[in-house]
Amino acid sequence: MATEIVEQILALVGEKGEIDTLDVAGLLHEDHQKVIGAVKSILASGDVIVAEPQSQKKLELTDEGKSVAANGSHEALVYLAVPAEGIAQAEIMKSVPNAKIGFSKAMSAGWIAVDKSKGAPMIVRKVPEIQDSVRENLCLIDQGQVSNIADAIKQDFKKRKLIQEIVTKSFLLRKGSEFSLSLQKLETDLTPEMIASGSWKEKKFKPYNLDALGTPLECGHLHPLLKVRKEFRNIFLEMGFTEMPTNNFIESSFWNFDALFQPQQHPARDAHDTFFLSNPQRSNNFPSDYLEKVKEVHSCGGYDSQGYGYDWKIEEAQKNLLRTHTTAVSARMLYRLAQEGFRPVKYFSIDRVFRNETLDATHLAEFHQVEGVVADYNLTLGDLIGILYEFFKKLGITQLEFKPAYNPYTEPSMEIFCYHNGLGKWIEVGNSGMFRPEMLLPMGLPENVNVIAWGLSLERPTMIKYGLNNIRDLVGPKVDLQMVKDNAICRLEK
Repeated sequence: MATEIVEQILALVGEKGEIDTLDVAGLLHEDHQKVIGAVKSILASGDVIVAEPQSQKKLELTDEGKSVAANGSHEALVYLAVPAEGIAQAEIMKSVPNAKIGFSKAMSAGWIAVDKSKGAPMIVRKVPEIQDSVRENLCLIDQGQVSNIADAIKQDFKKRKLIQEIVTKSFLLRKGSEFSLSLQKLETDLTPEMIASGSWKEKKFKPYNLDALGTPLECGHLHPLLKVRKEFRNIFLEMGFTEMPTNNFIESSFWNFDALFQPQQHPARDAHDTFFLSNPQRSNNFPSDYLEKVKEVHSCGGYDSQGYGYDWKIEEAQKNLLRTHTTAVSARMLYRLAQEGFRPVKYFSIDRVFRNETLDATHLAEFHQVEGVVADYNLTLGDLIGILYEFFKKLGITQLEFKPAYNPYTEPSMEIFCYHNGLGKWIEVGNSGMFRPEMLLPMGLPENVNVIAWGLSLERPTMIKYGLNNIRDLVGPKVDLQMVKDNAICRLEK
């Protein structure tokens, strides 16, 4: 069928010399768009025909205009609804369609008047008969006799939405330099056989579009967590922080708990909350002098603290586990800083931690912790609150609330809450506080050095950013891979 319409178009061009595609569509009884498609196929075959774009404007009646042409104008209908003795204004407004505009136009034309001499407004005729020129002019437009109508009248009809201007685009077709009544199939590939036989010399090839884009390659896509992680990292670096090494997922209980002044009988050290390893089950390589100081402060106290007053056991500290927080890394870094000679520092880390959690819409057993640590002389709680506001402001989060909390290794401590528009409630996004002297002084840090720190998960800010209400839509077997592909690069509103 496509070849047939192409040949019919070529025959008409050969016969007429030049012809508009609208006329072609009428002669062939085909849809104009189908004719345009066939013309484009011919143009792709070389200079067979020349197609010159044409544009025609035509006035057509709108649905309302068609109704006026058939039944009369709004003002005429109002006039005809007024009997010789007159009619109440309220009554005519109810009984005639589009009475409001019809009443206004009839009043402007001087066809009717309002009589208030008898109390309630009455509509009466001012002239014995009228000529409905609006209807007459619309009928002329419908018949194509537009030239007989003044431009001012046409503009008024457009404002009243009785007519509309329709632009019709077409092509004027003429013979090209390679005109023929049939099309030669163009070759798209130069094959080895054509080269070997020399037949390519007699073939006609379709022009190559060297500016055309190639087929997009199937490639991997960054997960939303990685996109947000990169933005977090940029914010820390922008604020002058140094990234801590976090490549040891397996930690000893000593660095994960004991070095942080977390007692050995604390519920977090139970198997219900922590993943312990069976192989290797224990670690033995600890700094001996620091180990003794940690044991002393736990058992007997020190540094103006009474400690916990229990029999501290090395066997408990040796247990290996999947780290429950990256604060274990912070403890290692602060200890190393004390040994090398203290200087003010700002550290951060973003990496995985593991908790034996019950899975729900906002909790997983494995998640990412984002941690910031600042160590300097004479820091206060005000410094912590100020840096938290600045940090979250750079994340685009300004609705913050702080709630006093308890942590074994920070005092004072604060939980950080942010309002989640998707869930419609305040959710906890982090924890913060000032590291206790019982944690810092055994490391050898100066007494007037304070350390402020905060931590939050990477998953919850990502859920807020991408409008996810369930963390299992972000991580796990229920993740929509198309979502990973389609979501844009993270740009936090700073």
